[in-house]
Amino acid sequence: MPTPEPPQQAESDDATVPDPENADSGQERAADPWDQMPDDALNAAGVGAGSDAEPESGSGVEAAKSGEEKDEAEKAEEERAESWADFLPSPIFVLLLGLAGFAGWLSWRAVELDWAEEGTAVTPLIPPLLILIGWIVSVAVHEFAHALTAYLAGDRSLRGSAYLRLNPFAYREAFGGLVLPVVYLGLGGFGLNGPPTYVDWERIPSRGRRIAVALAGPLASLLMAAVLAVTVTLLVPPGQDSVNWAIAAMAFLVFANLTSAIVNLLPLPGLDGYHVLAAFRSAKWTAFAKVNGLFCSIAVFAVLWLPVVRDLFESAVYSLSELLLPNDNATGMMFLGKLLLQFWE
Repeated sequence: MPTPEPPQQAESDDATVPDPENADSGQERAADPWDQMPDDALNAAGVGAGSDAEPESGSGVEAAKSGEEKDEAEKAEEERAESWADFLPSPIFVLLLGLAGFAGWLSWRAVELDWAEEGTAVTPLIPPLLILIGWIVSVAVHEFAHALTAYLAGDRSLRGSAYLRLNPFAYREAFGGLVLPVVYLGLGGFGLNGPPTYVDWERIPSRGRRIAVALAGPLASLLMAAVLAVTVTLLVPPGQDSVNWAIAAMAFLVFANLTSAIVNLLPLPGLDGYHVLAAFRSAKWTAFAKVNGLFCSIAVFAVLWLPVVRDLFESAVYSLSELLLPNDNATGMMFLGKLLLQFWE
């Protein structure tokens, strides 16, 4: 007869551990699930939160990491966007050079005399166009010198801008940077550039760098005047004169760039020389020029536009040109260029 097996207790799903308080009695208690949980389990999102708290999309650490990754991605995108192409001349500037060359060739040939009937009076319109385009190119070079020096000095905000790409039609401050210089030349008959208020002077740390940025524009205008003066000298040897329209236009552009450099060196608000003085002063001086530079530039032009002041100023520049240029007849060609520009007078 088979021996009956002792009854077995049903296995409980709950794990048990010995109860230290009743160790002698041999009683056991149910194991606490929190004691069996790994130490790093509480780092999981939502663990330990109150029962009434709503689950969040992520912890603060994950949000900080995602923010840092986003910033790094934006910085990487900005670095990828920057390239050597940010300093290439704009197609607009290349077009201006081409138009200047074409207008210069037409002025050299004086084709408007061939187009008109014999014996009729001719008002040349292509030479004024040549002077206008040449002056816009000169303005672009002047502002490019400011912007490039400012970039090298610490103002990185100008990278890829129209100032560094020689595109005056896309200037951030087109009225002061392009419109006013053209109006100054047309009405006054002398060159004057607008204030460089687009430069962030606070990003340029040292005094010497600020002075270099301020003087870069007038130096560029002097360089343009020198290049054009050498060209005129090669075309018209010393002791000779010329009434060629293209040569007269280039001679007047020498005068325009020279007057622009001289006037901008004055330590007056709205001019480059003021920022040289402001480099030795407090930040209020620079802030004043940034806010009121445009109005001060117009005021300086208004004073120079007065007939008495203008005659004295032009006579002084003509005398200086006679000393600097090898051809004594250069001043006469400059005056002819001015007459070609202001054909309405």
